[in-house]
Amino acid sequence: MRNHEVTNVQPLLKEDGTLREPGWSKKLVQVYNREAIKAPKFRIKEWDYYLVISNEGNFGLAFTISDDGYIGLQSVSLLDFSKPCEHTETILNAFPMGKLKLPRTSDEGDTIYIDKRLQMRFLKLPEQRRIMCRFNNFKDGKPFECDITLEQPEMDTMVIATPWKEKKTAFYYNQKINCMRASGTATFDGREYKFNPETDFGTLDWGRGVWTYDNNWYWGSGNGIVNGKPFGFNIGYGFGDTTAASENILFYDGKCHKLDDIKFNIPESSYTDPWTFTSSDGRFEMTFEPIIDRCAKIDVKVIVTDQHQVFGKMSGKAILDDGTVLEVKDLLCFAEDVHNKY
Repeated sequence: MRNHEVTNVQPLLKEDGTLREPGWSKKLVQVYNREAIKAPKFRIKEWDYYLVISNEGNFGLAFTISDDGYIGLQSVSLLDFSKPCEHTETILNAFPMGKLKLPRTSDEGDTIYIDKRLQMRFLKLPEQRRIMCRFNNFKDGKPFECDITLEQPEMDTMVIATPWKEKKTAFYYNQKINCMRASGTATFDGREYKFNPETDFGTLDWGRGVWTYDNNWYWGSGNGIVNGKPFGFNIGYGFGDTTAASENILFYDGKCHKLDDIKFNIPESSYTDPWTFTSSDGRFEMTFEPIIDRCAKIDVKVIVTDQHQVFGKMSGKAILDDGTVLEVKDLLCFAEDVHNKY
């Protein structure tokens, strides 16, 4: 059944390490347990990724704490859409394999990474999330600092449990939390970046699982105000067996509206030329004007990554479950094309 919704609270995995019930849900109703995974520790991937964008200030920040088995990747990105420019600084760790002790759920527990150069904390508070970071020598010897609060009242989220056909014990358990109002500040090189909760939002990408080695995916996400209410979207496809459900969804005023298939129409000429997005059900039809291609390529034999996270402005129409048509205009967001071998 396409877009099968999981509603039962239950363990995510069966005793043999396969997914109990592939599909999507509005919350983390399936319970992730690292000890139930039937795969070597170096194949387990766990991460928390936050993206906070100021629609008013025309800037964005991204934060990653990850334990990907035989490699850990901790990073901070500062994006200025007015120039435009971006800077990403990354710290790699060899074979963390669970040592970072990332929480089993996004609903409680803190995600923390500390070394001599980087101190980063993702704190879960009642109806709030707090991002605290100091990155020494972030760029040109100068430090980056921030203290950001994201509001998370009772609201729908997008959760998906995805298997792989070619490997039964491989799975992807992922939650996207959109439309969290952002406040707080970041400082770098004498400039203060301030978030306004009336217009600015954060997104959490919370992922746990065991992947196959070679994967390509497309993902896009954005938040803003449409007709006076919080609006967000999550779109994506490309890896795993998504027969049971897609992760395509709209959020409006705290409620989700499930979509069918979305296609990213990326121009062959350049990632920074205009894109379009089309949908099988006609409920997500957009144009996308790129501003920054945050591209990164790593090739160290066993580990290969080629990623293009493109930030820009989305315009078009999104249709809710009841047929309401929302007109979206110049919404700051991103869409990415990523190929990984690791």
